[in-house]
Amino acid sequence: MSVAVVASDSPEGREALVRAVEEAKLRGLELVALAVVDSNTVTEEDREATTLATKQILDSRGISDAELTVRVEPDAGDPAGAIVDLVADTGATLLVIGSRRRSAVGKFLMGSTVQRVLLDSPVPVLVVKSPEGSGTR
Repeated sequence: MSVAVVASDSPEGREALVRAVEEAKLRGLELVALAVVDSNTVTEEDREATTLATKQILDSRGISDAELTVRVEPDAGDPAGAIVDLVADTGATLLVIGSRRRSAVGKFLMGSTVQRVLLDSPVPVLVVKSPEGSGTR
């Protein structure tokens, strides 16, 4: 059992990572950072770079004691589907994901990975907005 978080180097992604650390500690569960890359294959360099970036985000927030596993997988053209598959594969009991505010027209025209994950996730999803991304657009 674990808490999974979608790893992303964005304000929303950084906030989600910090919140996921708190949730994992609160629940006494392992933390698994999930990342999907825009390709059909993942190299060892992709995995190392994602792990390093995730740890740097935690260090920049003063969180150096967090134990985490990083999973990096290709999205094969469907990032939401890849995230949902990873959540199921890791046995997570909670998924934490960052989101930014978008207009209704923006959601309609571009779709929403977060919305698809919310609808398709096999576990509860905690959506986190960053303080920087909470203004209106």
